Amino acid sequence: MWAGGILNAGSRAGAVPGPGEPPGHPGGDGMAGLFGFKIISQYERGVVFRWGRVLPGIREPGLTWVNPFTDRLRKVNMQITVVAVPGQETITRDNVTMRVDAVVYYRVVDPVKAIVNVQDYRFAVAQVAATSLRAVTGRSDMDQLLSAREKVNAELKDVIDEPTEQPWGIRVERVEVRDVSLPEAMKRSMSRQAEAERERRARIIGADGEYQAATKLAQAASVMAADPAALQLRLLQTVVEVAAEKNSRIIIVPVPVELLRFLDRVASVAGRAYPSAREARPKPVLPAGAG
Repeated sequence: MWAGGILNAGSRAGAVPGPGEPPGHPGGDGMAGLFGFKIISQYERGVVFRWGRVLPGIREPGLTWVNPFTDRLRKVNMQITVVAVPGQETITRDNVTMRVDAVVYYRVVDPVKAIVNVQDYRFAVAQVAATSLRAVTGRSDMDQLLSAREKVNAELKDVIDEPTEQPWGIRVERVEVRDVSLPEAMKRSMSRQAEAERERRARIIGADGEYQAATKLAQAASVMAADPAALQLRLLQTVVEVAAEKNSRIIIVPVPVELLRFLDRVASVAGRAYPSAREARPKPVLPAGAG
């Protein structure tokens, strides 16, 4: 027990756990810690404190030596850290209440600032991200949060990165708005709006189709009027199409187009002659004193 206590104490001599290291973690130094030898992993950097003051220079990954009596080594994780920002109740610029949550990706770029200038940079970044999320969404419209998500993410990244990179040595790599929760009443209103928009487009497309069809029919009528034989051929083609139907019981008697035009001319001449005959008819002479 006594020997184990000496070894355990020696493994922690001159080493202080960083923010990313669990409490009580021996650090993997073993017997080397008795003589001040420390191992820094590839994803870590070491900051040495001597009598409470930071020594110049950063200890790189690998085996390093610190004075076990005067120096303390702080290891800082340099990997990208993911922080989930809890959902925040916010009111957009167009007075819509919604709940928004996001994800922040950041990493330490200056280990000295991350240890000296802020007590717990993980907690600090989480709080800055939460307040910035409410501020950015409050300056945005609801449509912008739903459709222009990339622009909101870029603005949110700049807002979070400004107070963290220079003072704290933390660089925000990426920020993404993960989910936007709308009230049920707003969802129903948006559903009705989308349905009305689809109905409007359907009516416009149908009207445009009818206009194009009428235009083509007018052009076809002009071509047939210029050549009477074309109308006769079209009539025969219609008869063939109707006769091709097996269930058709319609009897069609084709009438020559010339006969229809002759009857039309006769009706026109008769219509002009009837008013002329009425005008030429002598008016009756009434006796004197009548009416």
